[in-house]
Order: sequence, then structure tokens, then C-alpha cells
Amino acid sequence: MTPSQIDSGIVRFTSPFAFDDTVQRLLAAFKERGIKVFATIDQQAEAIAVSLSMPPTTLILFGNPAAGTPLMLDNPASGLDLPLKALVVEAEPDKVEVFINAAKYVIERHDLPHGLEANLLPAEKLIAHVLEAPGKT
Repeated sequence: MTPSQIDSGIVRFTSPFAFDDTVQRLLAAFKERGIKVFATIDQQAEAIAVSLSMPPTTLILFGNPAAGTPLMLDNPASGLDLPLKALVVEAEPDKVEVFINAAKYVIERHDLPHGLEANLLPAEKLIAHVLEAPGKT
């Protein structure tokens, strides 16, 4: 799966899987790799709770304190972008996308040493791997 970079430092992945399956695959992959899921927010349910309509949308807050803490020690404001977030959306039927902040964007936004980008890039690679179409390697 090749992600696409969109404006404002966001990386977009197109999922070949159904919405619920995409969310579950991400959660399972994070658990498998020992990545902590801090919260999963069903934004569609929250919208419905206030009588608004929203397509299936789930925000997953995840991370690894061993990887994120060095960023926050270098610049505490980087905590605004940590833990990392993956937004899973089905804005159109059968079109599921996952959005994350690009590692490079987080590094540049907080004026962090470029070497710390290595702490964030594995998340992008993992999501790309999880969203590979069946039968591809």
C-alpha cells in the first residue's frame, strides 16, 4: 500500500477493507507490536448522541512512550501531537481511508532533531503494511 501525502502534513491511506475490519486490523496490529492504544473514539456515535449525522468515523490514539517521550523531552509542545492518532473514515460507501500526521510534519512542526523522525516512522510503515491489499506482499 502506498500512502499519499496530502496538504498540511497529513498522510492518507486507502484501505481495501471494510470500515470495521480496518479499525480492528489496526487495533490488532498495535496490540501485536506492543503499541499502546490509549483511546478509541467512535466519532459517529458521538455525533448521533447529539442528533447529528456523520459517516463511520473512528479516532485511535496510540503510541509507544519509549518512542514519544524523547520528542516531548526535546520540545514539550510536541505532546500536542502525541500520542499519535489514526483517523479511520468511510466518507463514501465502500471507500475507507486512514489519516495520520506525517512523521516529518511532526518533526518540523516542533523543530525537533531530524534523527527523532525514526521514532515515528515505524507507525507509518506499520499502518501501510496493515492496509496492504490481500494477496500482496
